[in-house]
Amino acid sequence: MDLSGFRDPAVAGRLIEAIHTIATRPMTFMEVCGTHTVAIAKNGLRDVLPGSIRLLSGPGCPVCVTSNADIDTAIEFARQPGVIVTTFGDMMKVPGSRSSLSREKADGRDVRIVYSPLDALALAGREPDKQVVFIGVGFETTVPLIAAAIKRAAGSGLGNFSVYSAHKTVPLALEALVNDPEVAVEGLILPGHVSSIIGLEPYRFLAEEYSVPSVITGFEPVDVLQGVWMLAKQLAEGRAQIEIAYTRGVPEGGNPTALALIDEVFEPTDAEWRGIGVIPGTGLAIRGAFEAYDALTRVPVNPEPPREIPGCQCGEVLRGVTLPYECRLFAKACTPEHPVGPCMVSSEGSCAAYYRYTDHGKS
Repeated sequence: MDLSGFRDPAVAGRLIEAIHTIATRPMTFMEVCGTHTVAIAKNGLRDVLPGSIRLLSGPGCPVCVTSNADIDTAIEFARQPGVIVTTFGDMMKVPGSRSSLSREKADGRDVRIVYSPLDALALAGREPDKQVVFIGVGFETTVPLIAAAIKRAAGSGLGNFSVYSAHKTVPLALEALVNDPEVAVEGLILPGHVSSIIGLEPYRFLAEEYSVPSVITGFEPVDVLQGVWMLAKQLAEGRAQIEIAYTRGVPEGGNPTALALIDEVFEPTDAEWRGIGVIPGTGLAIRGAFEAYDALTRVPVNPEPPREIPGCQCGEVLRGVTLPYECRLFAKACTPEHPVGPCMVSSEGSCAAYYRYTDHGKS
């Protein structure tokens, strides 16, 4: 697909002009997705928007919102004899309460980066004497492939592959945010990747129950600017609707095949979100029919009680109540090379995006 039109400076300029014209009062929007946060910072979009528009970064980085308890559990799997822990690269340096997967690997634990759960499945086939645990972290975008890996393992009778599900689902987490008086967002830029799976319907309550305008958009500069313009237009006209600006990637009904696969393998459960707390129904547990492929069934572990990292304000950043450079550790004790918290680790983390693409807080 030719994306040059979505990077066209002339088109972007017209949208910027339109936003300046319509945003005649203060407006606070939140981009939910970490990929949007990176796109906004990388392209300097905050600098070209009118001062009346404030963009906050939300809890759209799956690694960042993963709780210390889940990270500690992943670390405890790695410490078990005969276990190979597999994970996406972003998870390696994320600090838990007392260690990280990269530190465990340096200490001799068998921790390996994979690019897909199917890589972990293949590894289990090659290492029949080891238990291979895949750490499942992500939103609705990544879950279908993990569900497919579990089904494939079950179909082949593979007895040494399992998944630790730390997955989270987005819509109900947004309800917690719009109910948070400290956040006070007036509009949401909704995630394109997640929405390609779930479609528009799961967000409808945001408009109908909370009167919060929301726009699903893509990740190119023109995509983001169009999303901001559509939100500003809704507010100016006194409307609250869920709109799609990313029609090339998001059908209104989502992906029914992927949704059916998720529903077959997983069921809703409560989940703890860093900075927000436990949100009922926003986690995904492996259903009983596939219980043999739940890592906690296959490799029981009992990590120590979690503890938070002193001074790290990643949780407040994820809620949009603190900007990354307002954290006293930002760009000082906490950098991408030596991260203190997960918001500085992940490529989608707000702190990493601000550090790489803005001058805020740098000395």
